[in-house]
Amino acid sequence: MHESAELRTGVVAAALELFASQGFDQTSVEQIAKAAGVSRSTFFRQFGGKEDVVFADHEVLLEQLRSFLAEGHDDPWGAVCAASESVFAHFAHDPELARRRYQIVRQVPVLREREIITVFRYERLFDDYLRSSLPGIDPLDAVGFSALVTAVHNHVLRQLLRGKKKVPLSTLQTALADVRRRYGVPSEAVAEAPDDVVVAVFPRSMPIAEVTRRLRTQLD
Repeated sequence: MHESAELRTGVVAAALELFASQGFDQTSVEQIAKAAGVSRSTFFRQFGGKEDVVFADHEVLLEQLRSFLAEGHDDPWGAVCAASESVFAHFAHDPELARRRYQIVRQVPVLREREIITVFRYERLFDDYLRSSLPGIDPLDAVGFSALVTAVHNHVLRQLLRGKKKVPLSTLQTALADVRRRYGVPSEAVAEAPDDVVVAVFPRSMPIAEVTRRLRTQLD
């Protein structure tokens, strides 16, 4: 792990512990910096304020997902699902820290509002990506799929955050596979067909932009 990432993780853990023991409003930046063993200036260099400490992981994840999606993918719908899975895997890696953060967010109105905005940023990222990756896609298909993936992801993640039992990544993967089937964009099964005649069968519910993409992929 990069040194700055280790530093960030240490500050976040110290902040969450203080928030849990003495309250979010009662905790100062100075107290967080002291508990984490960093200077006040280092704190502000890493974070903008107390709220930013709580959502620091999301800022890093959003940037990572932006880079991942920008790489280009043969299956844009699958790329969105893979991005969702990577976010879940991150929080499942340290569930106790994630649960502590979740409890604090639930107790502080300003943090709950910030969380709503953060969730929308993921949804908007997926929406923008699908529109750019599938020219001609109906905007309703792009925003609908993005919203559904985000909602399903959050539902499964809450199972992890609200309980003590382990929730495997496969739970989310199964749910996302169902999302793809329901939305008419199931995982592709590419078959080699050397004939000049092409017969293609697609679900009636599959968006036209996805039908076009799959046909182009097979015919190129």
